[in-house]
Amino acid sequence: MLAEVPGNPLSSGLLWTATRGKDEKRPGLTLQRSGDAQRKMPSQRCCFLGVETWEELKWEDWELGGEFTKTLLLKNIHSKLQKLRFRPPASKFFTTLFPQIITLSPGTSFSLPVTFRPLDRCEYQDTIEFHSKDGLFQVSLRATIPHHALDVPESVLLPPCAVLHQSQTVFMFRNASKLQTGFRWEVPSPFQLCPESGMLEPGQECRVAVLFRPREALVYQVQASCAFGDEGENSCTVLLQGLSKYPFLQISAPGQEEGCKVLEFGNVPVGCNMERHFEILNPSSITTSFSLSRMQRPPLSESVFQCGIQKGEVAPRTSIRVPVIFSPGTVDSTTVDYLSLTCPGALSKTLLKVTGTCIGPQVSLSSSMLDFGCVDEGEEALRTVDIINSSSVEAQYQFDLDATGHSVFTLEPACGTLPPNSHRRLRLLFRPHHPMGHHRRVVCLLLHREPLFLDLIGTCHSEQLKPAILHPRHLVLYRQHLARGLTCYPPDVLGAMLAEDKIQVDLEGALMLQEDPAAVPEKSPMEEYYQGCAGGKAEAELGGRGEGSNSSHITVDPPELLFHNGSVSTSQSVTLSNHTKGKLSLIWTPAPNSSFSVTPSSCDLGPLKSTAFRVSYTPKQHNTFHGAQLECFALYKVLRDHRQVEDRTLCPPWCVTVRVIGHSFQPGREHFIPRFSLQRPRVVFPALSLVSYRTVLLENMGDLPLVFRLDPEECPSVSVQPTSGLVQPGHHQILTLRTTPAEDCPAKLPITLHFNASPKHTQELSVVSVVEKPCLSLEGDGSLFFKPTAMGSRSQSPYRVRNLTRLPLRFRWRIPVPDQRIISVAPDTGVLQPNETMVQTWSFTPFEEMVYNLKPNLTFWPIQTPGCRKSRLPLKVVGMASKGSIQAEHGVLNLGEVLVGDCRSFEVPLINNGSCSVSFCLAVQQSLLDPGLPENSQKKDPVALELDSERGTIPARSRLLIRSTVRPARRTRYCWDLTYQTLSSAGSVLDAPQALCQVQGEGVFPTLEVTDVRCSGSVEGLSKLQIWSLFSLGHLNAHLQRDPAPPELTYRVPTRHSLRRCPSIFTAAMLDFNFSAAPLGSDPSNVLLMFENTGSIPVEWSFLFPEDQQIELEYWAETGEFSATELHHMKAQDNRLFNIAPRSGKLHPGQQKAVTFSYRHNFVGTDRLPVLFKLSHGREILLNFMGVTVERDRHYLHFTCTKHVFAPVPIGGFSPPKQVYELYNGGAVPLRYRVDTEPLEQLTADNFGHPVLQCLNPQGEVTPGRTALLEWVLSPLEAKTYSVDISIHVLEGDTMLLTFEGCGFDNSVLGESAPLQLHDGYMSVPSTQRMALPNQVLFLSEERLCLGDIPVCSRSTRVLFLTNVSHSDRVLYNWNLTDQSVQIYPEHGALSPGESSLCILTLQASGSPSFYQLDIICEVTLEEALSQYRQDLRQWELERDRQRNEFSLTDKDLQQSQTSYPQGHTQSQTSYPQGQTQSQTSYPQGHTQSQISYPQGHTQSQTQESNIKEVLPSPQRTGPVVRKYKTLPPICSSSAVVGGMCTRPSRAERRAQREASQVWRRPEPPCPTLLHLGVTARSHSLLEFQTFFPSLLSTHHINRSARPNVTRCGSRQSRPPSVDMPPLSHGPEREIITHTLTSIFRSLLDDPHFHHSLVNGVAEPVPYFTQLRQTAYTPTTPLPGAATPYPGTREAPPPCPPTPQLLMGGSLYSAGVTEVTKQQPQTQKPTVKRERQLNVQETIRRLPEFCDVTEEVLLNTLQNLMMEAFLGELVLTARPRIIALPPVSARRNSCGSRRLSRGGADPDRSRETRGGSSGS
Repeated sequence: MLAEVPGNPLSSGLLWTATRGKDEKRPGLTLQRSGDAQRKMPSQRCCFLGVETWEELKWEDWELGGEFTKTLLLKNIHSKLQKLRFRPPASKFFTTLFPQIITLSPGTSFSLPVTFRPLDRCEYQDTIEFHSKDGLFQVSLRATIPHHALDVPESVLLPPCAVLHQSQTVFMFRNASKLQTGFRWEVPSPFQLCPESGMLEPGQECRVAVLFRPREALVYQVQASCAFGDEGENSCTVLLQGLSKYPFLQISAPGQEEGCKVLEFGNVPVGCNMERHFEILNPSSITTSFSLSRMQRPPLSESVFQCGIQKGEVAPRTSIRVPVIFSPGTVDSTTVDYLSLTCPGALSKTLLKVTGTCIGPQVSLSSSMLDFGCVDEGEEALRTVDIINSSSVEAQYQFDLDATGHSVFTLEPACGTLPPNSHRRLRLLFRPHHPMGHHRRVVCLLLHREPLFLDLIGTCHSEQLKPAILHPRHLVLYRQHLARGLTCYPPDVLGAMLAEDKIQVDLEGALMLQEDPAAVPEKSPMEEYYQGCAGGKAEAELGGRGEGSNSSHITVDPPELLFHNGSVSTSQSVTLSNHTKGKLSLIWTPAPNSSFSVTPSSCDLGPLKSTAFRVSYTPKQHNTFHGAQLECFALYKVLRDHRQVEDRTLCPPWCVTVRVIGHSFQPGREHFIPRFSLQRPRVVFPALSLVSYRTVLLENMGDLPLVFRLDPEECPSVSVQPTSGLVQPGHHQILTLRTTPAEDCPAKLPITLHFNASPKHTQELSVVSVVEKPCLSLEGDGSLFFKPTAMGSRSQSPYRVRNLTRLPLRFRWRIPVPDQRIISVAPDTGVLQPNETMVQTWSFTPFEEMVYNLKPNLTFWPIQTPGCRKSRLPLKVVGMASKGSIQAEHGVLNLGEVLVGDCRSFEVPLINNGSCSVSFCLAVQQSLLDPGLPENSQKKDPVALELDSERGTIPARSRLLIRSTVRPARRTRYCWDLTYQTLSSAGSVLDAPQALCQVQGEGVFPTLEVTDVRCSGSVEGLSKLQIWSLFSLGHLNAHLQRDPAPPELTYRVPTRHSLRRCPSIFTAAMLDFNFSAAPLGSDPSNVLLMFENTGSIPVEWSFLFPEDQQIELEYWAETGEFSATELHHMKAQDNRLFNIAPRSGKLHPGQQKAVTFSYRHNFVGTDRLPVLFKLSHGREILLNFMGVTVERDRHYLHFTCTKHVFAPVPIGGFSPPKQVYELYNGGAVPLRYRVDTEPLEQLTADNFGHPVLQCLNPQGEVTPGRTALLEWVLSPLEAKTYSVDISIHVLEGDTMLLTFEGCGFDNSVLGESAPLQLHDGYMSVPSTQRMALPNQVLFLSEERLCLGDIPVCSRSTRVLFLTNVSHSDRVLYNWNLTDQSVQIYPEHGALSPGESSLCILTLQASGSPSFYQLDIICEVTLEEALSQYRQDLRQWELERDRQRNEFSLTDKDLQQSQTSYPQGHTQSQTSYPQGQTQSQTSYPQGHTQSQISYPQGHTQSQTQESNIKEVLPSPQRTGPVVRKYKTLPPICSSSAVVGGMCTRPSRAERRAQREASQVWRRPEPPCPTLLHLGVTARSHSLLEFQTFFPSLLSTHHINRSARPNVTRCGSRQSRPPSVDMPPLSHGPEREIITHTLTSIFRSLLDDPHFHHSLVNGVAEPVPYFTQLRQTAYTPTTPLPGAATPYPGTREAPPPCPPTPQLLMGGSLYSAGVTEVTKQQPQTQKPTVKRERQLNVQETIRRLPEFCDVTEEVLLNTLQNLMMEAFLGELVLTARPRIIALPPVSARRNSCGSRRLSRGGADPDRSRETRGGSSGS
């Protein structure tokens, strides 16, 4: 963008020009915009078809009437000759040479002149067209006139800008014409251009600055218009684009308060500076400017915070650090200030609160008193004391003690600075000059702190005088006496009073009056210091408290003397006054070599008397400063002799001082220039009307002494001590100021410090001493309004209170007692520092629905004066109370299914539609909707629903989301009822629980279900039902639907947890996955299971082999000792005998996944491997993989278990059902079996000769990979379980002992619960195919048909569809029907790609009850593969015939030809394997010629080529010896095959293999793909079916022509029970039977209902077929030509059976009519004839053959309709047509012989008519 990349924008700009058209006669300007920034200059050449020339000739400077010629240069740049023809310009204004051919050799040029002759002042355009054999090109001719043109950019984008800020950019525009062009820009707000106007020379560029100043946050797109030309007649526009946003800045500081950030400095030492930083963040994408300012502060307040940055800019998404310096000056004060961050255009301001506390030093002395003891006159004593600074603040101290020898006590160092947390040892010397007791209270001044006092005592003895020795206890007694007013009495007077009992001695040994006067208040250290500096004068004169004469025993006036007369010796007087009642001795301490002296040096002073002393100043050196502190001790005179004083009345002396200052500068001599430092020249006192003190530090920074002086009369309201003094170089002086602020005091009091006694050197000290009244500011003009609040609830509102003074104020809210239950505030009391704003939280708790008007008061006072008068401010509080309630957004929340043991979070939306906030508490009540759970388990189960917050508050008209978590503990349906109760402000419940919503969910475990199973490879011959049983898939689905046991959840996900090769088992669910049996080396047994996630949660599953559960150990950790089981498992895993693909996966709800289980038959024997089927967070099922591999020559029957249980059979039945047991041949050779029937015979003998269990086919044959059915009949005598062990012998194989069990039950006892229905296990197998095998192209619509319970002699029909899903292959199918009771039409056929076929399956139930468990195989073959096989077979047969018939004989080779066959073989013998003849080779072992199956489409004659050698050598045309016949390789035994897998073949074997690879074997037919169709059903006897299934009887047709077989006969069946039963002999059995039958017959003969039913049955009329003779047929004789029953015959009825001759045959009809006519006389009456016809019709209707034919016709009609609908010839969903029926009379007359005659005459037409009616 131009705004971002400043530069010349002409490369992307637009050219604005003013042009005039050719046809215009008058000058007119139009605007044209060109997309090119610059026109191509004439110097630019282009190449056209190998000719280099100009693209355009342009005339610019021309005049009317002239000729202007330019030359067009043509140059051949190709390497071949170019011939050009040109067309001259079409207009008369451009002329050139006459058209001619221009010949250009390579590299040559030709100049073509073009002349321009203008006639009008306008633009001209034309072209010259050149032609060559490669094409044509044009050269433009253009003449232009000068015009104004500007080259400007199309748009300018400015940087984003904040509101009320500005951003700018520049763009360039150029004068593209050759005329001087003026311009003037016009642009609306908020854009500005600079310069706005100007003049451009031809080709000149101009730089324009664009300024963007938005006032609103918008996207601006403004057209800037530029008028240019001589008079601005042309214009162009530039699009100015700008984006503005509201600025937003944030303050980042460590602290946070309500409404502002806080920058806390903490405790800062006085006089120090601390710097802290805060950050200003700009999270927006625009640059923002800011300014920092202080909020309004109280007047006269000190500014202790300094902000380093006052204003600036913050770049987008950056921050800047702002330093803040805190420089406190008032100890023990907290300062609060507010910085306001302001951004132009921002919607709000941001406040920063800065606060800090100033701390001072904490100094103490190791001892407050030093006792020097008794010292002789002229000697000295040394003591030390430690001064300690225990704070982190540097401390300045100064002892007010003379260091020039005018005091008996000397301290070193007298002043100094103590570092933080340090101490210093001070040395004190005691040099007494007079024998007396000495006591002086030395003050230690501290900067910013009150002074400390050190009591120094010592006693001096001389040889003549030995006064009483002072001890520390005397000072203790003195302070008590001073407080009791006894120190004004001399010791002798006190002794006399004690003797007279006027005073008493207390327990501590102190004296006290009998009437103790009022106690004297203890003085503060500052007051005591000021009194000492004032010479002991009464403090009333100084503005302090007046304490009378008791406070000062001796005073001095004046306390300081100034000698500023130069070098002249002068003296001044000083007066001392005695205020005691005893005589005092005054003794001045002399100082040798001092410029100051006092005369007299000592004297006595009577009680209440005064005396004067003369102080003389005699400088010993000129031009120097002198200063000293003269010391005078005053003591009672009686104390000079210790014998006159008692110890109890001893009083220490007093010490007064006079400060003297002088200088010896001669007149006219310049005094020293002072170099000093005065800390805090501005002294601010608290705004209280109290005596206040402040300290100021004066430091002498030079190397000369410094003298200072203050005039006390200059500012009488402020007292400074000391008022004068001498400061040595490098030392300092602490000045103490005292004042009492007043309201009328000016804001500033100046105090002048004079230095070095010169008026030139002064320093002004500013003092602020103004009293301020306490003042607080309440937010909102003293009003507080609460939002509507629910009754019993609490609403809170922040409220701000600000201190507007320099005083720290303590406040307290006073709320009337009745209102304290309704409103409250926190904090209700506290301290507001100066300029501080405190946010207080008010709470409103209403109890009634009303409007509250309350008036609490705020009381506040200065914190320094707690007993002063307090100020008050009223606050108006208004609040409204209302009732509150909440509700859920959804009444019922359904969470769906949740994984047990897992958690699911969801949100319950709650809505408050009221005008007040509602506080609530939630409760959850859980109920389990599983009716099978006991009640105690429901109570014990923990609540699975957890609320993140059971309590909360919803604002008015708001929505609150309650975060909840569900953790179901069991698989069941949960229902949680959520209730709520409103809460009061204290959290107590206000009302009863109210329903809120209901949450429903279901705890589930991950579930999988096997929905389909397929098999391929060696187990292809097994049906789906067999595979379903072998893999226990029904039990697997049942286990997957159950809940996992707790041990199964030990590892919720697949984990390596075992150190052994046989991992631990945590589940009790174990199933067998039996891969059946197959020969060695055969194809792997592949089983595909379709797993489907039937739940609603994702399922992660995995199959874990033992190696997948074992923790991998290092090699050294392996023991190397393995059990037989471990070795077997290692063999199966290492050789990958069992494989699963994929082993793991994840299925989302509804997804399916096919898993392939394979077993490789590599080793003979039984292989087992435990595999753990693990569902993450779900079940664990141990699958025992088991597979059997047998030798290829072994006869082997595979049994999955050794026990079989038959279906229960009722006792007392005459026709027990036939049941089947399957035998599977798992070997590679056919086998024969035989069932040992001896146990059955023994069972029959044990049951009174009744055959309880029979085997109908005890012997038979099973082909490899197929299943044979053993038929059994269980006929129990008693309601019990029968068990028999039966051996099944395999010829040339093993014998297996099986246990067969059968149970009999009594129908009369069980009733409707009798187990007569078809077993549910047959129905659990899926009937449809869910997954396809590899290369499967043909699919069945249903793979299993369950016909259910059917009656005997009934027919059941089902419709199936075969679909070819291939897009290119045509397939052939053939149904292999082995059971006579099942027929499928069509039985075979072909399907084109994408074609489907309708198949009709018919099950004809036999006459005896049976269990039908049929596996019908459909063989599917690709037509292309079969055609290829036939072609290969034909070629092989031709080659075989050629080798058989073609030979050549020569005399030379005759001998050789005779030996060309292998040794011991002839030509006829060579074509067969060794040891076999032609007849033996033609058929497989164990088969005869009739049993051999031929390929589809071949006859026996086509396949009898087995007598010829089936392995032919490949034809060889080269080589010296040509062999026509080669021997086959030897047939190895199974042991050799096994050994061959492990051993290396020998040389002979390798040669045989090479030869075998060269023979041409007979082509093998393509192996068909097998589709299995399972059919299950159970037939019942008619009586049993009518009894137990009465509602289903009407849905079946009974073929009554086929009688039910009560007895079983046949060559393959055992004899029926009636035949096997022995004849009844005379005995109890015969008598019982005879008696029973006699009773039955007699009851029937005596029953009138039975007789009546017989009569009615005979008299029932026959409605149809009256043309037949009544005597011609009997109900029990089958009609000629009627269909024979299907059972027992191999031939099945055709799908559309021929119409019986009885109904459609004309001859039979005619014969019947003739016979009837012959028997009746010709004169028979019509009534009799009609009656006879009805009888004949009734007889025919009762015939079973008639019913069977009717059923057959209807069935065929429906099947034809289904076939027509399938082929698209009939639309079943079409709207039915309405056919007009004939009148009723015609319908009645249609009955009889006329209709029959019409039907007999034209039966085909009648059939078509009925078919058409049915179709319509």
